[in-house]
Amino acid sequence: MSRTRWRLGLSATALLVAAGTVPSPAHAEDVTDYAITVAPGARGATIDDTMYGVFFEDINQAADGGLYAELVQNRSFEYSTADNASYTPLTSWTVDGTARVVDDGGRLNERNRSYLDLGAGSSVTNAGYNTGVPVETGKKYDFSVWARADAGTTLTVSLQDSDGTLATARKVDVTKSGWTRYRATLTATRTSSDGRLTVASSAAAALDMVSLFPRDTYRGEPNGLRKDLAERIAALHPGFVRFPGGCLVNTGSMEDYSEASGYQRKRSYQWKDTIGPVETRATNANFWGYNQSYGLGYYEYFRLAEDIGAMPLPVVPALVTGCGQNRAVVDEALLKRHIQDTLDLIEFANGPANSTWGKVRARMGHPEPFHLTHIEVGNEENLPNEFFARFKEFRAAVQAKHPDIQVISNSGPDDSGTTFDTAWQLNRDAKVDMVDEHYYNSPQWFLQNNDRYDSYDRNGPKVFLGEYASQGNTFKNGLTEAAFMTGLERNADVVKLASYAPLFANEDYVQWRPDLIWFNNHASWNSANYEVQKLFMNNVGDRVVPSTATGTPSLLAPITGAVGLSTWATTAAYDDVRVTDADGRELLTDDFSSGASKWTHTGGGSWSVQDGQYVQTDVNAENTMVSAGDPSWHDYDLKVKATKKAGKEGFLVAFGVKDTGNYYWWNIGGWNNTRTAVEQAVDGGKSTLISTAGSVETGRAYDVDVKVRGRQVTLYLDGQEWGSFRDDKPAEPFRQVVTEDRKTGELIVKVVNAQDSAARTAVDLGRAEVASKARVTTLAAAPDAVNSETSTPVAPVRSTFGGVAGKFTYTFPANSVTLLRIRQR
Repeated sequence: MSRTRWRLGLSATALLVAAGTVPSPAHAEDVTDYAITVAPGARGATIDDTMYGVFFEDINQAADGGLYAELVQNRSFEYSTADNASYTPLTSWTVDGTARVVDDGGRLNERNRSYLDLGAGSSVTNAGYNTGVPVETGKKYDFSVWARADAGTTLTVSLQDSDGTLATARKVDVTKSGWTRYRATLTATRTSSDGRLTVASSAAAALDMVSLFPRDTYRGEPNGLRKDLAERIAALHPGFVRFPGGCLVNTGSMEDYSEASGYQRKRSYQWKDTIGPVETRATNANFWGYNQSYGLGYYEYFRLAEDIGAMPLPVVPALVTGCGQNRAVVDEALLKRHIQDTLDLIEFANGPANSTWGKVRARMGHPEPFHLTHIEVGNEENLPNEFFARFKEFRAAVQAKHPDIQVISNSGPDDSGTTFDTAWQLNRDAKVDMVDEHYYNSPQWFLQNNDRYDSYDRNGPKVFLGEYASQGNTFKNGLTEAAFMTGLERNADVVKLASYAPLFANEDYVQWRPDLIWFNNHASWNSANYEVQKLFMNNVGDRVVPSTATGTPSLLAPITGAVGLSTWATTAAYDDVRVTDADGRELLTDDFSSGASKWTHTGGGSWSVQDGQYVQTDVNAENTMVSAGDPSWHDYDLKVKATKKAGKEGFLVAFGVKDTGNYYWWNIGGWNNTRTAVEQAVDGGKSTLISTAGSVETGRAYDVDVKVRGRQVTLYLDGQEWGSFRDDKPAEPFRQVVTEDRKTGELIVKVVNAQDSAARTAVDLGRAEVASKARVTTLAAAPDAVNSETSTPVAPVRSTFGGVAGKFTYTFPANSVTLLRIRQR
């Protein structure tokens, strides 16, 4: 197909056909925009049933207040300033009368450190999560509490909202002076999402573990999961569930929760803290800034995986912290303990019911094993050598005792850079089975990198893409992820597992976005990204059918844009800015001796001229961009002096600045002053183009020099070349992959058209004999469409296409993901 014909087709014919204003030509294949050629007889990669899965991390209140169905917040009065500076032991509770939280020898048990001392004639009321405790008319809610009262007392348990009673109150007689669990059931008489649970006592009493659970949990299990959220996971038909983190695994102390360690709250997630009766499980300060009760623990994760037919894939600490902490724990005894904990975890999952840890599992209600086959050590460690030294000890111990368990390593927090390269080399040299890659990048990056795994060594370690997402929840983000996923499937011999991340976000407690499933205390909804994941995960196929497609001509202009200065959680000073064109002619010069009138402040922070320098003085502000110059500038040199004054990071020098969401910046001393990288922002989403380890000194002036020539950029720090890159990879909007479902005999054609024009496409199925009709599923919406609780513009539409033959033409709508299931005869 000639480029001239493509341009004519796209600009005229395709638009008219999409609008239905012209009839199809007699020889439609002669004026198509694209062509897909399929070779059904050729041998393609086998796709494992576990190809796509989900990753659950307790972020955005995904567990407590989310998937874990408990409706009472801070049920055991364990909240602490260690979890969040705003917390107290009575957070989410209000007191009428007298009540105090006590931490003494009268506690329920050693791990449940605090309890409530409630005065006679007093009551406490819990506000739940979000707007309150949600209830539905006619449904039952199981109340329980651990209580003791030396003289006996009667507890009155009630539910109400601002409009009045939500359930008939229940009375519970506390008859024992020792800790005992008491229960009652409330039946909702009205529906409300603003409820409050009140417990009143006629006499003095001690209370702990005040709980209210909906009877209607997922699969009706006690201490169970919120039904609608678990059902949304199950609807994806995931091949695996990765848990529990994420940053929860490799941050904080690696000590246990005991008297010997001082009951440390800021700990890594350790599985033994999370099993057994819920009242005996430890509490923890969640890395993301709230409390983690561990009511949802390892046993519940294993049950969830089993219930939805997925492979469990736990992650254990490697004793190297990450997520900005970046510290290797040097304690041989502690390392050996964690290695033994990992062996014990395998026994808990797979051991017979009479083994030490299999017996614990059986007592919890599951005598049969969970059939664990994979385990991951570590998460995004930014110290690859230190991590790998410890990883090898974990792997050796596991392989010696459980040679059938596959031990997964990782490659750090980014898709490229020094850490990534070092980690991958270590993994290759040690012949690791599988390496976990993580990256969160711009939509453009996902369009540009469909071929990422085409060149990976087919005989090297396999890839587990454990965390990835385009930076946003619009349909455009889902489209670009879909385009990338066609490349994952095409390379199914290398990419064996893949999971979007994160899985959940409670709309009122968001630490990270984008997220797959959104919810509040009474409703949940699928993001546009979820609909893409579901379409692919429910239609994977068993093998790749080799196919090719024509592409979109790339017309790349030079990098253009103004220049900028910025900071991130740091104060910095800039001076002697000079921009010259390729011939040395001056475009901008500013020594700030006459103020900063040439600069426009578009970010946060506080800028002022001080002692002849342009200074950003807010040490907490992020992305404080100021810019100057002409957005049409190209082929120029930018020079500036930059000095870090205080804060966590270094400084940022921007170029190619088009607007607040589109620019490049050289992030010198970023990521808590551990890395230096060039990032590109496209429509607000950033991707790393080049990266190395490095930091900057406070108070030292650095000479920064950026040379832009066409699409080539070279960067100098203090006169020495730091690095260079060429940004000329096309962002291909038209992608496809073909797989075969052996059970049904269908060819599954998945096509992504991530552009504003319809794509009329000639499809050649080779010599395949096929039925004349195809089952079609289409996701099509405006690029900026976002699903919400009340509106779901991104939703699948199912139809039938009756024009299938060995060769046929199909018009894929603008901004769409289309699935054609074509039965072979």
